[in-house]
Amino acid sequence: MEGTLAPGGYFGRALVVDVADGSADVLPLPEDVLRAYIGGVGLGTWLMHQLAPPGVDPLAPEAPLAFVFSPLVGTPLTTSAKFAVVAKSPLTGMLNDALASSHFAIAGKLTGNDAIVVHGQCPRPSALLVDSDGARLEDADDLWGLPAAEAEERLRERLGKGWRIAAIGPAGEQLVRYATISHDGRHAGRGGLGAVLGAKGLKAVAVRAGTKVAPADPPAVLAAARDLRARSFGPATAKYRELGTLANLLAFNAIGTLPTRNFQAATFEGAPQLAAEDLAELKGVARNSCASCSIGCEHIYAGAGGKKVRVEYENVFALGPLCGISDPDAVLAASGRCDELGLDTISAGGTIAWAMECVERGLIEAPWLRFGDAHALLRALEEIGAREGLGDLLAEGSRRAAELVGGDAGEFAAQVKGLELPGYEPRTLQAMALGLAVNTRGADHNRSGAYEADLSGAHDRLNGGASHALAAVVTEDRAAVMDSMILCKFLRGIFEEPFPEWAQLLSSVTGWDLTGEELAQTARRIVLAKRLYNLREGWSRADDWLPERFLSEPLEVASGRAAALTAERLTTMIDSYYEARDLDPEGVPDAAQLTDLRLDSLVT
Repeated sequence: MEGTLAPGGYFGRALVVDVADGSADVLPLPEDVLRAYIGGVGLGTWLMHQLAPPGVDPLAPEAPLAFVFSPLVGTPLTTSAKFAVVAKSPLTGMLNDALASSHFAIAGKLTGNDAIVVHGQCPRPSALLVDSDGARLEDADDLWGLPAAEAEERLRERLGKGWRIAAIGPAGEQLVRYATISHDGRHAGRGGLGAVLGAKGLKAVAVRAGTKVAPADPPAVLAAARDLRARSFGPATAKYRELGTLANLLAFNAIGTLPTRNFQAATFEGAPQLAAEDLAELKGVARNSCASCSIGCEHIYAGAGGKKVRVEYENVFALGPLCGISDPDAVLAASGRCDELGLDTISAGGTIAWAMECVERGLIEAPWLRFGDAHALLRALEEIGAREGLGDLLAEGSRRAAELVGGDAGEFAAQVKGLELPGYEPRTLQAMALGLAVNTRGADHNRSGAYEADLSGAHDRLNGGASHALAAVVTEDRAAVMDSMILCKFLRGIFEEPFPEWAQLLSSVTGWDLTGEELAQTARRIVLAKRLYNLREGWSRADDWLPERFLSEPLEVASGRAAALTAERLTTMIDSYYEARDLDPEGVPDAAQLTDLRLDSLVT
């Protein structure tokens, strides 16, 4: 690789830092690897195959964590200022990637690296600094215990305004298995990657731009950027601009797919009090955009004491209806506190809701923890962030906590592979039920947008079948490319022919002569590379499944029909999904497919 010219948009290298002493090595990234995995989640998956020891404990010093950029970062293409954080999850024990948008992506890329990988363990709390001169460690004793935002502010005051910082909160320091990594008020949220940094003694990673990288065809990139910007103001993104993702809440409640009281119901009587339409008028403060974004989906609300809280559907669902809480002030306060502690709101709300039901059933002795009790919710969050009292159990996530509690606690722990379910009721969205079951990340709505098929009207959302399997495959493949390029999913509706259009974008940046067909193959390669990593780490077909609650407890829905998802129906859909992916009945790809997609080198 030495002496060769990287494709446009790339540096052709990853910086691998041992935080035990701050030493760093350069890992060359050959062009064929970059073309095969693009960047972001795809390249991060390849890096985990190369650098993560098989069977490694996610919280062990030798477990790597990668900040991965993409060829589009630093271009004028809207929503391209994104990065992926990739590691083995301490929550699931499988591959995890979390995406985020901020100026950290641009500055990190312009350190001269396509990825920054950390491993090892600091001898004392530290911050890792990376710029064009390389890597070094700085003491962070005075930052330990601070909320991420405050740690960012203090470190920037010390280093200078040119630095961009990603930090963990107290939850990451306490190794809460769903702790986040935060930066500029944004969060790489799911899967507990903040705990991975915490286990390494890293309070923060700071990056400073020091170089430039040019696209292969600047005029073509500029023309594409103008076109994307114009289309980003169209009807496909109107919902996000006007009310944000919280606009989903009333709609989901109306069709019986709003998870309530730990998925015991799918409608919530307090939904109108949390609706975006009313909340925006009463509590709305501002609308904001991510770095390099023209959509502006971020809606800021006023919480208690005038604190500003960023509101999305998922945090309101998880801390509101899922816990039976309809008080908007309480939900905003809980959401803001999750940000300060550095907690994934979905896993925090999901684990607390499970514990509330355990208390009702007499499985956990904590009479103060009740559905609908806002003070209980806030107390639980405090205990989780500090790993004190009941919080020490709940910091493990619902799957591990259920194993410790015993009895039938696991049957109503709403998780897949250890990752708590997002705000989509699988019994009334059965393509999504499949997507949640088979996704390599666990119960996730961003790596499998199969709910789009349910809501499109093209499928019977209450009666899953083979056609739902194809929908799951299609949305997974599209997500794999968008998460590797990286572009925001809120743009997905503006592309009429996604793969050919994305191939043209990538070609203008890299100089490659890409086709839509090649990019579709790339999508399949990335999806299967994730599955291969999980297979290496002990995955089996039994992990592609849903908790018993969803298979044995039908729901009454607003249409008057009963929504039931049986084990037989889920099995049929999973079999169809495996067939569509050319996997054997146990979910394993055959040797011919590995050879065809050039994945043989990843099999150890």
